[in-house]
Amino acid sequence: MSHADPAAARPRRFTATGALRGRIRVPGDKSISHRSIMLGALAVGETRVTGLLEGEDVLATATAMRAMGASVERLGVGEWSVHGVGVGALLQPEAALDMGNSGTSTRLLMGLVSSHPIAATFTGDASLSKRPMGRVITPLSQMGASFEASEGGRLPLIVRGASPAVPITYRLPVASAQVKSAVLLAGLNTPGITTVIEPVPTRDHSERMLRGFGADLTVETDADGARLISIRGEAELKPQVIEVPGDPSSAAFFLVAALVVPGSEVLIENVGLNPTRAGIVTVLRQMGGQIEEVNPREVGGEPVADLLVRHSALKGIEVDPAIAPLMIDEFPVLFVAAAMADGVTTTSGLDELRVKESDRLAAMATALAAAGVRVEERADGLVITGTGGEPLVGTDAPIATHLDHRIAMSMAIAGLVSRAGVEVDDTRPIATSFPTFESMLDGLAA
Repeated sequence: MSHADPAAARPRRFTATGALRGRIRVPGDKSISHRSIMLGALAVGETRVTGLLEGEDVLATATAMRAMGASVERLGVGEWSVHGVGVGALLQPEAALDMGNSGTSTRLLMGLVSSHPIAATFTGDASLSKRPMGRVITPLSQMGASFEASEGGRLPLIVRGASPAVPITYRLPVASAQVKSAVLLAGLNTPGITTVIEPVPTRDHSERMLRGFGADLTVETDADGARLISIRGEAELKPQVIEVPGDPSSAAFFLVAALVVPGSEVLIENVGLNPTRAGIVTVLRQMGGQIEEVNPREVGGEPVADLLVRHSALKGIEVDPAIAPLMIDEFPVLFVAAAMADGVTTTSGLDELRVKESDRLAAMATALAAAGVRVEERADGLVITGTGGEPLVGTDAPIATHLDHRIAMSMAIAGLVSRAGVEVDDTRPIATSFPTFESMLDGLAA
């Protein structure tokens, strides 16, 4: 679905509501949801998934896998059945694959198609069509796939897969779980061993899930601390039963809201705490946030807990740039926490945020400044001087979210701790990752 029609925009002013109280369960993890459908579609037999995130991005993945021959069926809320075709047996899609706003779907599916003897055209909405795909095109071209892309390596683009593809050893020039995953997925149907060298660890859902589905995948660490991830191709994947844990990126908005809104106490159930994803919890605790793990357990190879969060007096810190890949999507809402902290919070190493759904550094710097926050934008991060818990001024004019769901949700949280409220220019993009966000927020406020 495209959110590009400005006439249909759905603005909303978010205002202070008093303490947030109650228990919530955030939607399933987006990364795991995407991969469960893709790998289920490559396994022979039925994969059952519960807790699947039913946002537009994941539904775009489901539609694409159907177009390439898999049976992907919704049985109930969050409950899905996938009958796969087997590695190497994807069919030529009859029409272009519309990825909507989903960069993850696009990059990972480009990898899958690259080692199959098919061609696929990828299209997307206005926001996705601005995002460069060159980082994925480079390694996949080395494996033998060919690409016809729009100017700057952008959508719409055509991928023609290679059969057989060529196994490669590829060192990631920048930390990117999507590029890593695209190469590993291409390696599934490539004879021989495909290796990705990852100098800085990124989220490891692909490695965990590929192993879970039966792929021959190894992870080693070299003398410099880089991870060497190798997959043996022409794999035979076995169907799985998958319970998707709650998405830490979605939980982050409520973590911050409960920490900054006075008097709040919120229990967020079933949150995935994979160490390659839970950087936001670490950083918020460093700032003085009270976040307690209740009932820690393991679900489908992923660590999970309920998080009890209480209003806390936060303090500004210098965020270690090494943690950036472990929480890259959570920085917009971390900036809101920083705005309410006592003292200065400095972030760096965030170049990746400039090529997300929007330039998130520029967008958040502009939005926070409009709400009365003292913020300095640098090339690779923001420096934010917090209010020490005093309410933000708020905004007169609507905040430009640039069709970016995370900007919209982050500034909604900022509105809860402002005198005048914060108006978000369009709430529709929130549906790409968190369709129930507004109703959940309203429920806690009530």
